[in-house]
Amino acid sequence: MNPPAAPPVAFEPFTEEHQAFRRVVRQFAERELAPHARAWDEAGEFPRALFRRFGELGLLGIRHDPAWGGSGLDYWYVVAYAEELVRCRNGGLGTAMLVQGEMATPIIGELGTEEQKREFLAPALSGEKIAALAISEPDAGSDVAAIRTTARRDGDDLVVNGSKMWITNGARADVLTLAVRTGGEGHEGLSLVTFPTDVAGYQVSRKLEKVGNLSSDTAVLYFDDCRIPARYLLGGEGEGFYHVMTGFQGERLVAAVTAVAASRLLLEDAARYGQERRAFGRPIGAFQAWRHRLAGLSARVEAARWLTYRAADLFNRGQVALREISMAKLVACDLAQEVAYDCMQLHGGMGYVTESDVARAWRDLRALTIAGGTSEIMTEIVSRSEGA
Repeated sequence: MNPPAAPPVAFEPFTEEHQAFRRVVRQFAERELAPHARAWDEAGEFPRALFRRFGELGLLGIRHDPAWGGSGLDYWYVVAYAEELVRCRNGGLGTAMLVQGEMATPIIGELGTEEQKREFLAPALSGEKIAALAISEPDAGSDVAAIRTTARRDGDDLVVNGSKMWITNGARADVLTLAVRTGGEGHEGLSLVTFPTDVAGYQVSRKLEKVGNLSSDTAVLYFDDCRIPARYLLGGEGEGFYHVMTGFQGERLVAAVTAVAASRLLLEDAARYGQERRAFGRPIGAFQAWRHRLAGLSARVEAARWLTYRAADLFNRGQVALREISMAKLVACDLAQEVAYDCMQLHGGMGYVTESDVARAWRDLRALTIAGGTSEIMTEIVSRSEGA
């Protein structure tokens, strides 16, 4: 007779070390950042010194090579970081820091030369320099193959001309991970370069006024015969499209993680407010309509969390996860819009005033279904993977 099968082991991605790290991030977000959330939005920026503070805590180099100031940790530390960072209650700050550590710099770490890592990566991980990912243009957002900004070879230099738009950290960036056209039309003509912003001919055309994420600078950038060394090319010439698409996976995954964590925090806040606010002689959270609505949202957010964790597990193990990451971003970011709307509704008049946390979250979360690939693009990717 065969022995009984061992009971299935529950999937638990976080070790005690991950959880200890999580507690540090939560304490930092709640004590040092959240008290200033409203003021930074009203000012339209947060202090530049925060990049150094994040660098000191090791938050900008979590999965980067220790040789350049990173910690060399696995992706589950990034998940814990992104989940707790939402407790700063300022989407602009969170976006800026995630762009710095998880979007603009990983490509440099993967493809950069020793010189590029020393000049650009190391100071970005310490927070000494601010980094931005410059892909989108006025006429090329999700359609990366349509990029027009050019980099023409002239001896040992590349001469860059064109413009970029929607660039987070763009107004203050010291270095750009920049997508340029070095060849002909289409995706095969694209390349990536590291671009220092102190070169002649570069300028920040304007800082965009946005609906949400008010404390982060989102800029239009302009390049007029900007000369950089040809050795600043990242990877091989003509390989940029592949690397941009690969980099998008990390950006989209961290967006899904953020959406789930923000949704959970909104529901926590709503449940607490529902017990504090009374109407018709009892807490509004005691009414069946609200109990059922919050319960339904909580169930769906939990489902989105495990869908996102599935994608994170594949990503952490270096496996292809285009379908799973696209699903996670689509589901989690769309759901976050509904959670924010309903939680704002529960808060009533207090939810509609700009000083409230729920109003700020409602504004900030709106970008998640647009940035890094729209929900429509995610749906198209999933439909292709399903053979539709």
